[in-house]
Amino acid sequence: MKNVGWLVAASLALASCGEMGSGIGSDDLLNAGDDTSNWITHGRTYSEQRYSPLDLINEDNVSELGLAWYADMDTARGQEATPLVIDGKLYLTTAWSKVKAFDAATGAPLWEFDPEVPGETAVKACCDVVNRGLAAWGDKLYFGTLDGRLIALDRETGKVAWEKVTVDQSQSYTITGAPRIIDGKVLIGNGGAEFGVRGYIAAYDAKNGEELWRFYTVPDEPSEDDPEYLKAAAETWSGEWWEMGGGGTVWDSMAYDPDLNLLYIGVGNGSPWNRAYRSPGEDGTGDGDNLYLSSIVAIRPDTGEYVWHYQTTPGETWDYTATQHIMLADMEIDGAERQVLMQAPKNGFFYVLDRATGEFISAEPYIPQSWALGIDENGRPIENPEARTEKTGQPAMVMPGPLGGHNWHPMAYNPDENLVYIPAFEAAAIYAPEEGWKPDPNRGFNVGYNLGAGDLPPDLEIRKQVYGTVRGKLLAWDPVAQEARWEIEHPGPWNGGLLATGGGLVFQGNSSSEFNAYNASSGEKLWSFPAQTGVVAPPVTYSINGEQYVAVLAGWGGAYAITADGGLVKDAKPVQNISRLLVFKLGADGELPPIPELAALPLDPPPSRASADTIALGAQKYARYCAVCHAPAAVGSTVLPDLRRSGTLQNRDSWQAVVHDGILSANGMVSFEGSLSREEIDAIREYVIKRANEDRDAGIS
Repeated sequence: MKNVGWLVAASLALASCGEMGSGIGSDDLLNAGDDTSNWITHGRTYSEQRYSPLDLINEDNVSELGLAWYADMDTARGQEATPLVIDGKLYLTTAWSKVKAFDAATGAPLWEFDPEVPGETAVKACCDVVNRGLAAWGDKLYFGTLDGRLIALDRETGKVAWEKVTVDQSQSYTITGAPRIIDGKVLIGNGGAEFGVRGYIAAYDAKNGEELWRFYTVPDEPSEDDPEYLKAAAETWSGEWWEMGGGGTVWDSMAYDPDLNLLYIGVGNGSPWNRAYRSPGEDGTGDGDNLYLSSIVAIRPDTGEYVWHYQTTPGETWDYTATQHIMLADMEIDGAERQVLMQAPKNGFFYVLDRATGEFISAEPYIPQSWALGIDENGRPIENPEARTEKTGQPAMVMPGPLGGHNWHPMAYNPDENLVYIPAFEAAAIYAPEEGWKPDPNRGFNVGYNLGAGDLPPDLEIRKQVYGTVRGKLLAWDPVAQEARWEIEHPGPWNGGLLATGGGLVFQGNSSSEFNAYNASSGEKLWSFPAQTGVVAPPVTYSINGEQYVAVLAGWGGAYAITADGGLVKDAKPVQNISRLLVFKLGADGELPPIPELAALPLDPPPSRASADTIALGAQKYARYCAVCHAPAAVGSTVLPDLRRSGTLQNRDSWQAVVHDGILSANGMVSFEGSLSREEIDAIREYVIKRANEDRDAGIS
């Protein structure tokens, strides 16, 4: 087996010295695989393999790895960024779209930049106020902000060179993903499909931010002027889908093959999730494949021209995005050398496609799932009719749930082992169609399902048993045999992205506050570091003056962390956010300061005296408007305020001041006036009071 061929260029081997001269250009990015000193693009190379041939740290000496330096972050929210390392300097983004620069060997801070994202933007983000990284070109760094801006910074000083608003900021668009740059074009998508937007990716001139082209992923109201690929897509939709936005946001994954001159993008879920409302068909129960939702699409990066697509989940209705990590490699399959594209999207199947044509090669489940019985020879799923809840109108427990079998956390590939390492997890969900649902253009999770249908009973033992079925896994996946060679089960889900190295190692953090190194061939754990917080971001590696470093951004957060009672996952301790950059090298002996005590306010709610009808109303409105940030059934988290413990429960006027009047808008808690009446807001308070009493009585302190 071998690495992607275009990355090997002996004529440019000097790049491994780590000197970028006047700036990063096309040759540097094309040959990033030969440069072991630096990490100059998001997935290390355009192929997004996240593999470094560096072997100074290896399976024989990794036990000597120690903390070289660390840097505390000033954002106590989820940390998901991949750092860039260029000429001995490390650059990263943090939560709230801030940027920081450090000396990569010593940790000395060099500069920082705060784009001052308005706090009220947080309500537009489905899954925490995260940011996944930067792109580099010339002497500039480029990144997207949560409120939809694309900003270029001087790499030496952190000063703004230019900024461009890339979205309609009156709508609930956000940017959390890292840009990519191809031949001076900055490529960035956006998020917001849960809130009724229409997805697209666009290219901007790296010199000045001028928009060069825009590629929409779903059709608008049909017009004769539409490009052919959108006319074809419109044939797979029904009703007036454009009134609800359609969804299909390009919020994370991209990869690029310069030989084929193809950019590959992953397209997200429908808006709303429930296809019966989005594309009702003649019988009103949902119809059509709804292109290009949940698809991998190949386009020309110079013009945005459509070339081919492959849809992983036709007619998606479960939030099964195809925005998960896309990876390119060359390998032998059935006796022939194939140029392949690989993806493990949310729907639980691992896909191998021909990246030149989009031809389906193979797909097998990488986790147990119940929505499909398999994939047929044409690459279409053989669906389980009972999982089509928008057709049956009945609730169903479906595996995987909306967090998927694999989410945004990057995979890694070892070309010597021909293994793809997948941060997978198993978590089912109940999909219950919400009768009479209407979109809310102002606030709330617009998905068309009752998000409170899966709320667990207050019985503590039952809740522990259910959470005990949630599993996180590290899978070493053979993409030719389409099976796991080995797997490791983690104590909880939502574990970190991956790095594979020439030293025969795989690095990964996890939700148990560990950062680990595993043997790439066997999965044996060879080294572990207590990170004091959950690690969900992917590591990188680089070298300076003959020493290899491994760096990872630690900080618990993201979609699962803000919506699940993590303390009940296999009796694990609740994970707190302590956001830091951790950097390791051989022989270092640095230590972290003592971990602060997690001091939760006691459960001491007022008595629950509201009527059953009031509490039922509150439960319904809580599920629609509150659960996405404050967790289903108000179980709380360690990242955002636990409403069961809120002091405002004691006072109706204080609660109204926060939820109706928006006195905490600067902190992200905006006013819900216009979406919720004062009566409904108070009903939510009564529901939370009831839940707090139930949990206190169940023995939760």
